[in-house]
Amino acid sequence: MTSSYTLSKGKIPLLISMPHNGEGIPDDIKTTMTDKALNVVDTDWYMDKLYDFADELGIYIINPKYSRFVIDLNRDPDGVNLYPGQDTTELCPTTAFDSSPLYLEGMKPDETEIQRRVALYWRPYHLAIKETLNQMQQEFGKAVLLEAHSILSHVPRFFEGQLPDFNFGTANGASCDESLMKQVESLDFSPYSSISNGRFKGGFITRHFGQPEQNIHALQLELSQRTYMNEPSNEYNINKAYAVKPKLKQLVETLASFAQEK
Repeated sequence: MTSSYTLSKGKIPLLISMPHNGEGIPDDIKTTMTDKALNVVDTDWYMDKLYDFADELGIYIINPKYSRFVIDLNRDPDGVNLYPGQDTTELCPTTAFDSSPLYLEGMKPDETEIQRRVALYWRPYHLAIKETLNQMQQEFGKAVLLEAHSILSHVPRFFEGQLPDFNFGTANGASCDESLMKQVESLDFSPYSSISNGRFKGGFITRHFGQPEQNIHALQLELSQRTYMNEPSNEYNINKAYAVKPKLKQLVETLASFAQEK
């Protein structure tokens, strides 16, 4: 099997992970899915395009090949709900964000199929993150992970009203050093709105890999797609993206500075 992700190696101890940027669906899974699923509607669209400045800054980037509809790389492999009491999609999602079915009648993945996907797609991605962060920590004494995500500004299934533009999550402060989050919160994101540990507190990757006591720091950014797309379509808006990218760049540069501090 060809690799299920791409890892671009950098020069400084900062890794950007884009676990919901993939759009591929393997042929054997396509035959079980609805047309809605094949359109990979809940993708975190254009993350690689939005963060295209990161490569020249010497930052590591990991990107999956396959859609979150194949398996959600940001979920607990044991299927534990990261937001107890709230609606959420599964490790291998069976419904889209609008609750429409992703599988044809009687074709949902069973436990054997879910474990097959964990082995083929989930585990390699997580192993690559783990190895990269460990290598950074050993070489530089520190590692920083940015989980880059985006979502429609209105998803009634998950939150009421309109989502803030920049949604940072650090597992309520457990996944990164407090001083780093203070630096992030002090940045000027205007005219965009921002919040920390609101509706989104960081998914499995942030919570699992963020170990500030080991000098491995992780935070998630859930960016509202209204900041760079023509919602509710999946069209990229060049003018909107041009306006928001400097805010993303100042965030990444702040993380890069922290990552390189002795």
